[in-house]
This record gives sequence, structure tokens and C-alpha cells, in this order.
Amino acid sequence: MVFLLTIHSTLRWIIIVVAFLAVIKFALGWAMNSSFKGMDRGLAAGFSGLLDAQVLLGLIFFLWDGFSKSGFPGFRWEHMVIMLVAAALGHVPSRLKSLGDKQRFLYSVIAILGALAMVYVGVMRLPGGWTR
Repeated sequence: MVFLLTIHSTLRWIIIVVAFLAVIKFALGWAMNSSFKGMDRGLAAGFSGLLDAQVLLGLIFFLWDGFSKSGFPGFRWEHMVIMLVAAALGHVPSRLKSLGDKQRFLYSVIAILGALAMVYVGVMRLPGGWTR
């Protein structure tokens, strides 16, 4: 169980690094009026895929630990709901195919920053917050 929690906790840092790379790349694409290319689609898909993996690990831990040890305290429910919203926001860049490139870059930056804000709040709701 500790191994699963360690992977879940480590993956958040990978998600944050990928999110910052995506924000920088998409902000530059917006500022330089670039076209949304394969690398951009891959970065958006990678970010949302990492969030999906994180949600899956979190749900497994939530259920496993909840039924076997510590139950389902309120802070875990809050964390889960907030992180599901973050994962939904993380999928927005992949859903913007009908927009022009400039708008797609801008809305992708906004969605990823929103997802990062939700991740920040969600981790802060846990006992120990970011020091865990």
C-alpha cells in the first residue's frame, strides 16, 4: 500500500513538470502565432494521460485503503472530487480541435493553469499538504 501511495505522490511532480512545459510551449505558440502541430497534440495528450493515470492510482488507493484501514474521511472525498475536476480540465486542450490555432493555444494554457490550480488546492486539502 505504501508503494502505491509513493507512486501516486511521485507522479504529481511529473505532472507538474509536464504541465509547466506545456504552458510554456503553448504560450509561445500563442505569442508567435504558430500552428498547433503534432508535438503540441502530443504534449496535450501526454498531460491528460498522466492525469488519467494519477486518477486511476488515486482511486485504487482510495478504495483499497478506505475499505482495509482508515475508512473514508472527509478530506479524502474532497481531494478526490477536486482532482477529478483537475483531470477534466486537463482534457480540455485535446477537445479544442475546432478552434483556430491561436485560440487553441490560449485556451489550452488557461485549461492547464486551471488544472494546476485544482491540483494545488486538492493536495492542500490533505493532512500535511505539499509536505507529504
